[in-house]
Amino acid sequence: MVDLDDAIVARYESHGESFEILIDPKVVQQMRDGKEVDLIDHMVIDTIFKNAKKGTRASEDKVEEIFGTTEVVEVAKVIILKGEVQLTTDQRRVMQDNKRKRIIEYIARNAMNPQTGGPHPVTRIETAMDDAKVQIDPFKPVETQVPAIMDALRPLIPIRFDKIRMAVKMSGDHYGRCFEDFKSFGKVVKEEWQSNGSWIGVIEMPAGLQNDFVDRVSNKTHGEAETKVLKDKR
Repeated sequence: MVDLDDAIVARYESHGESFEILIDPKVVQQMRDGKEVDLIDHMVIDTIFKNAKKGTRASEDKVEEIFGTTEVVEVAKVIILKGEVQLTTDQRRVMQDNKRKRIIEYIARNAMNPQTGGPHPVTRIETAMDDAKVQIDPFKPVETQVPAIMDALRPLIPIRFDKIRMAVKMSGDHYGRCFEDFKSFGKVVKEEWQSNGSWIGVIEMPAGLQNDFVDRVSNKTHGEAETKVLKDKR
């Protein structure tokens, strides 16, 4: 259970009735992002209120009528996903800051500068978002907010989502150390082993990851691997 001082009120109104729960605000964001959460562990008390601040419990008959069940977890899910959440100023600021960082990371990972073919530094994306006066919703999923944010950024910086194909050549010994990195950065779309024991492959990945990928491979192979961005992605 979460402490009362750390909880917020989530409220759902229907048919003139109000239903409230006391819940950890971080869980609200996680659920609205589509994650599975054990709600009972994050509620102050496993109770559906009519008025949480006054401690007035909702009528079980009304709960059954509106939600079709009196199971607290099932009712709480509806309240969180369809209702409204009352955040304190500090809670909203923290959640907006966290969501902003995730959005910036998402854009930096997937976007590129079409003029150079390279990724945008995180600081450039941050500055452009500031200049565009982008508003972040602490509860909407990252992927839901990104399209509108990209529209706001395009007049300020050349940017688009894209994927690149990176050609890699390395020894068989190094391949064993780098294989998991290939999977974490993207997917191997072509590969072959040479008669001298070296490995050649093509990895498709989000454009924003190319510099990190080259650095990772270089570190793991002590600079002995060869990497090159293929211009023709097809």
